[in-house]
Amino acid sequence: MIKKVLIANRGEIAARIIRSAKQLGIKTVAVFSEVDENSPFVQMADESYLLGPARVNESYLNIDKIIEIAKEYRADAIHPGYGFLSENHLFAEKCEKEGIIFVGPNSQVLKQMGSKIEARKIMKEAGVPVVPGSIEALDTIDEAKAFAKEIGYPVMLKASLGGGGIGMQVVQSDEELENVFLDNQQRAKQFFGDGSMFIEKKIDDARHIEVQILADQHGNVMHLFERECSIQRRNQKVIEEAPSSFISEATREKMGEAAIRAAKAVDYTNVGTVEFLVDSEENFYFIEMNARIQVEHPITEEVTGVDLVKEQLLIASGNPLSLNKNDIKIKGHAIETRIYAEDPERFFPSPGQITRLDLPEGEHIRHELGVSSSFQVTPFYDPMIAKLIVSGASREEAIERMKDALNNYHIDGIKTNIPMLKTIIEHDQFKKGNTKISFVDEYYLPMLKK
Repeated sequence: MIKKVLIANRGEIAARIIRSAKQLGIKTVAVFSEVDENSPFVQMADESYLLGPARVNESYLNIDKIIEIAKEYRADAIHPGYGFLSENHLFAEKCEKEGIIFVGPNSQVLKQMGSKIEARKIMKEAGVPVVPGSIEALDTIDEAKAFAKEIGYPVMLKASLGGGGIGMQVVQSDEELENVFLDNQQRAKQFFGDGSMFIEKKIDDARHIEVQILADQHGNVMHLFERECSIQRRNQKVIEEAPSSFISEATREKMGEAAIRAAKAVDYTNVGTVEFLVDSEENFYFIEMNARIQVEHPITEEVTGVDLVKEQLLIASGNPLSLNKNDIKIKGHAIETRIYAEDPERFFPSPGQITRLDLPEGEHIRHELGVSSSFQVTPFYDPMIAKLIVSGASREEAIERMKDALNNYHIDGIKTNIPMLKTIIEHDQFKKGNTKISFVDEYYLPMLKK
């Protein structure tokens, strides 16, 4: 069993990992940048050590320094959380070479799934439905135009190693493709060190639905149903819910089976997520596998009663799955809203000092916090500062509880997206379950122009 785990992350996910580790009796080590010294997660850990300056390449992306601290203070495992180094196969490989348990899949799986092009090839061979598109990198504008013409516009231009919406764009014509191809290729090269691009057919009226999987080191794989993650701004999720109110029980079962096939195709271990696009007729298509814990994992925990971070640590310790598919049922409904320090109209980050933080309270309310009262939000990291999770016996009850909770959630000193979240939660189309990926563009943004 893991005895001491270093958390190679920050903010709310670091605090979340520390909480579950302590419940398992595992000692925790936090690493922090200079600007995070007073963050809540630093105070929560059993031990805390300075990692480096604020910039991520000198702190949370500094593989050698993280490994050095883990070895010096005898951490036998490293949990990467999400983002940063969580899907970096070189980091996992270095942990393996140093005899440190990486809480996640092995480096080979990360390498395969890190490339969306490679992942598409593997899933196609495994019989998992994939979005029609290229299975080789498109290196030039001419190659991209020829392929787009072959499958027909509109298409999605994507970066093979992309994430967070970077390098991703809807393209409607040859002319538009000429205008955006090189720019997205350069952005992909800048952010991910690889400018490989590919094209997929744009699925109309699509929803983003993902399946949570667990896989141990003994060949056991199971799924914990799905999450609906279609409410997005700039290709980044804003509101998630479990289960999806759209898909039928038959589709739920088929998607779960496809997710298990996807995991088995790469000998996946630990907690992961298989993401699908689902069209208006419930046809579903693989888009990627997130080989890590997801931001939105709490809603799955709320409707299944399974602590996913504990499962990660137990699986990484070599334990077989303690869960059985027949033991897990969906109970009620849960919704998560991501609280961003940003202008809710222009989606620009809003760093500054929090002068007031009043949180709603209640039996069915859960908070995952990366900040505290008087906390200084810096411009160096992702602007998400908290998550609000609300559950209910039904979707309708969960929506009403989320509405009340947001009305009692107060942050002063910085701008947040809480006004946006309120608007969406109260919108008739959201209440009806009409939560397609186009929701923000179709319903929220037009309201700002009135």
